[in-house]
Amino acid sequence: MSRAQAEAAIEAGARLVMDAIDGGADFVATGDMGIGNTTAASAITAAVTGAAAEDVTGHGTGVDDAGWRRKVDAVRRALAVNRPDPGDGLDVLAKVGGFEIGGLVGVILGGAARRVPVALDGFIAGAAALVAATIAPACVHALFASHRSAEPGHARALAWLGLAPYLDLGLRLGEGTGAALFVHLARAATRLYAEMATFKSAGVDGPA
Repeated sequence: MSRAQAEAAIEAGARLVMDAIDGGADFVATGDMGIGNTTAASAITAAVTGAAAEDVTGHGTGVDDAGWRRKVDAVRRALAVNRPDPGDGLDVLAKVGGFEIGGLVGVILGGAARRVPVALDGFIAGAAALVAATIAPACVHALFASHRSAEPGHARALAWLGLAPYLDLGLRLGEGTGAALFVHLARAATRLYAEMATFKSAGVDGPA
């Protein structure tokens, strides 16, 4: 895509999440639905983190070993031909990303700008977060890694972002599945922090 198209994709995602926040949303959960976008996510992850294509490319929807080798080769060729600048997230998105990933970048940046927590889902959302973090590094402080995908590139992305996943269920799903599971954990943690009695409030002096 062109740089202008990449910008438009990000702006569309940002408008979407800001409208939701203006409507009362206080927590954002990401997700994706697409075919072939683990290839784009692998290319983004390799570009930003500097990892080798074979180390961040998985079997996706279940391709066999021959299909995996073709997928790795496609990632290598995309990087060699397009030469994305790892320090320029917009350049990476435009050259090896996808429009749905651009939308997620906007969701992440928009949520972070409004100081609303953003739960990342799996590999695709993780790749979007890599792009977002090169554009606005401080956005990482708003991010929570809901789970670790079985895709090998996801662990690399989370390590680069400095995020630890809260769940590890071997999921290969997108669609926000891991983020949806994490919502309840996040709500419970918030209530424990805000509402749980302390020894002092409960009238407990100390150990018996």
